[in-house]
Amino acid sequence: MSETPAANAPKREFIAAIDQGTTSSRCIVFDRDGRIVSVDQKEHEQILPRPGWVEHDAAEIWTNVQEVVAGALERAGISREDVKALGITNQRETTLLWDRATGEPVHNALVWQDTRTDALCKELGRNVGQDRFRRETGLPLASYFAGPKIRWLLDNVDGLRERAERGELLFGTMDSWVIWNLTGGPDGGVHVTDVTNASRTMLMNLRTLQWDEKICESMGVPLSLLPEIRSSAEVYGHARGALEGVPVASALGDQQAALFGQTCYAPGEAKSTYGTGTFLLLNTGEEAVNSYNGLLTTVGYRIGEEKPVYALEGSIAITGALVQWMRDQMGLINSAAEVETLASSVDDNGGAYFVPAFSGLFAPYWRSDARGVITGLTRYVTKAHLARAVLEATAWQTREIVDAMQKDSGVELSSLKVDGGMTSNNLLMQTMSDFLDAPVVRPMVAETTCLGAAYAAGLAVGFWPDTEALRANWKRAAEWTPRMDSGKRESEYRNWLKAVQRTMGWIEEEN
Repeated sequence: MSETPAANAPKREFIAAIDQGTTSSRCIVFDRDGRIVSVDQKEHEQILPRPGWVEHDAAEIWTNVQEVVAGALERAGISREDVKALGITNQRETTLLWDRATGEPVHNALVWQDTRTDALCKELGRNVGQDRFRRETGLPLASYFAGPKIRWLLDNVDGLRERAERGELLFGTMDSWVIWNLTGGPDGGVHVTDVTNASRTMLMNLRTLQWDEKICESMGVPLSLLPEIRSSAEVYGHARGALEGVPVASALGDQQAALFGQTCYAPGEAKSTYGTGTFLLLNTGEEAVNSYNGLLTTVGYRIGEEKPVYALEGSIAITGALVQWMRDQMGLINSAAEVETLASSVDDNGGAYFVPAFSGLFAPYWRSDARGVITGLTRYVTKAHLARAVLEATAWQTREIVDAMQKDSGVELSSLKVDGGMTSNNLLMQTMSDFLDAPVVRPMVAETTCLGAAYAAGLAVGFWPDTEALRANWKRAAEWTPRMDSGKRESEYRNWLKAVQRTMGWIEEEN
């Protein structure tokens, strides 16, 4: 049936990337221009045994990963011989222990959102508090990170501590689990992680990029459990099964993968991913910058033997979720897209400011006693003004994180590359540029997380020669530049900061 290709037709060669996310796993196949050839995706179950507890069935996830890889190849109409390398990106901090000999998980994975280690983190802080391991790891003691989750499993699941001491168990974040299984599992599977995922465990020293033995001991985590830390772009091993023989050649935590896919390779380049919440990462170059302004210090990426590149990270709890709240809880709009139309019908916010501290404030405040407020209300304010205040909330929160990043790093933001669902809102993008006083740029390929993993894998096998070639692939779809008077920007910002102050101390500390 197929026509014979012309003698000089370029060989069809592709890179595949697996994105093992919080709600689903997917596989995307990319061509040499970084364009999407095919996608397959499958959701997995969210297991919620108690309030605040969130788990995943790792065996279900591995089955889904195998299915989406086969599905993506089939949809692209290609075979494994056409795939030059495979990259992995993953939900970060989600923690799994499994049996080295059988490959069976010994408990469900504890998801990054799971808060069961709250009390343990306070206990680990001793008399120092949240910052006990911050200098070495760049992270505050919080239930978010993987180290305390490992300790909880060893302390609370019968027999695990003894089995770990005997060397029978392995620990991994989801990148390690997927790579171990891809490369053979109990039969010769490679037990590795990359520097970006390791930097979210609270067990890796940011300067040496190795497990910190003192911290592992303080945290009660045996070193025998831990995977070998490798760079983000090198061949870890070769796949078995549907991708038999394909080099498994990159791993990056999802937010770092988006930084890489957005080609933020120079200090001062930043990306922000707008979903339910928002993650903003700023490239700080070869220096790990300590944060005194409520941000996390993390590894951005490391390509093979090159020096690591570090980043500052700021997270906002509620951005897209605020638009959903207006739709679902308040009934002020019927669809998320409607918020832009409604907000565009007025010239400004009518004096109203909306701070969505629904579950406290994240960066740069970290105040769990805060709750959401709407301030500046008069009879003049309509639902259109509120819609505008909702969009402005996302832009002002971004501005606060960018300010904190500049204070910490001394690096001026040159432009902000954006991705995620909310970036289709043009009014929001213009508002963002106005509030930041910097260009805001949206790329052609919105799937920047998978693209970052594909780029890193392609670099590892020479599919792309260098990061300059990747920059050349990156195409802008749209750009917004600031149009706001600086005096107005600063007076509005003062009002926003006043509104933020009003959210604090709402919940009184319960004993």
